[in-house]
Amino acid sequence: MGRIGILGGTFNPPHLGHLVCAQAAHEQLDLDRVVLMPVSVPPHKEVGEEPGAEHRLEMCRLAVAKDERLEVSRLELDREGPSYTADTLRAIHESAPGDDLTFIVGGDMAHSLPTWREPETVLELATVAVAERSGTRRADIEERLAGLPGADRTRFFAMPRIDISSSDVRRRVRDGRPIRYLVPDEVVRYIGSEGLYRAEVTA
Repeated sequence: MGRIGILGGTFNPPHLGHLVCAQAAHEQLDLDRVVLMPVSVPPHKEVGEEPGAEHRLEMCRLAVAKDERLEVSRLELDREGPSYTADTLRAIHESAPGDDLTFIVGGDMAHSLPTWREPETVLELATVAVAERSGTRRADIEERLAGLPGADRTRFFAMPRIDISSSDVRRRVRDGRPIRYLVPDEVVRYIGSEGLYRAEVTA
């Protein structure tokens, strides 16, 4: 049994904002570990400039390799079709029924939760933890989720505002600009060695 946080995303590529979010959740929510869950097929958007799911998975592994608090799962990559959170949580419960799950999201994703597939199942199988940053209004999210069973178990945790996006990292790679200090050094090297995002990386 364990208290497990799940941080999903395309991670294309994983950057320091993702790791800071995972660390903040681990610390403030008293989690045993946080699992990065690269999505296979996002239900609501395409993976921009997709380098391939295995590349995204490997970059996640490299990003967390030196931190025993963090892990990576390929569960969604091994399942065909769109990666619905409710299906993922069911699969985790089947394989580890004793684990206490916390699903980690940003404020924008939390606000959209009622539009997800089976949002009641998500709230039944996991505590939803929302990263609070400047510009995120807790009251708006609580009001938005108020009609869903289990919404009263939603938790909030503080996260520094870090204005890094995967799309900006990809753009910098295309333009031949440095991405060091935006993503872990191991990921910088991997992007360069694999020629991802159609340009060489300047360290």
